[in-house]
Amino acid sequence: MAIKLNFQKTDADLTGRSKWWGAPDLPMDMPFPTVPVDDDGDAYDDPMTFICQIRCEDLIPFDKDNLLPHNGMLYFFAAIDYFLGNLDAFVYPGMGEWNPINFKVLYSPTCDDIEPYEINYDDGTPAYMPAEAITFELSADANESFHLLGKPYYEEIREQYPDDMISLLQIDENDDWDLRFVDCGMVCFMISPDDLRNRYWNGVKCYLHSF
Repeated sequence: MAIKLNFQKTDADLTGRSKWWGAPDLPMDMPFPTVPVDDDGDAYDDPMTFICQIRCEDLIPFDKDNLLPHNGMLYFFAAIDYFLGNLDAFVYPGMGEWNPINFKVLYSPTCDDIEPYEINYDDGTPAYMPAEAITFELSADANESFHLLGKPYYEEIREQYPDDMISLLQIDENDDWDLRFVDCGMVCFMISPDDLRNRYWNGVKCYLHSF
């Protein structure tokens, strides 16, 4: 089984809750992930796009095999500006398995003392999309949707990894966000059962398949 993610636009304060987009609510000692950029010889670190945060206690009714943490917050970041329509983005992770410098999965064992890490453009406007609330439901394995756990929808991604590897997070395309992975593509954050059991988030792989 997998856990399907559903999204809802809202004006509610989503600080400390499961959300897609917006500003991540990070502990004070957790740095915001960056990706190295080389802009015609000008090298610097650029903030990754924050994708989502999952309040792990929300998953307790759905995580039947107790694979995920049931406390704290799980965060996903990646250099996906290009796929959100910024064709001039300096970083393009490409097809297939991504270099680990282009994505990051972080975990905080507690939701205490976390606060939004807001990044703004020079004119003061937010450098992120409006946050949307996430709700969860059980779903069939290898489904065509946004989901946690289970197997990737695309057989081409499943074939790249051992049979027991799990899709920690699958990201589909979305018209509302102008999110396109080349042409009918999906991105999967893959993790082995041992790494998931040991909470070794640096063991996560990220793979983009598109037709």
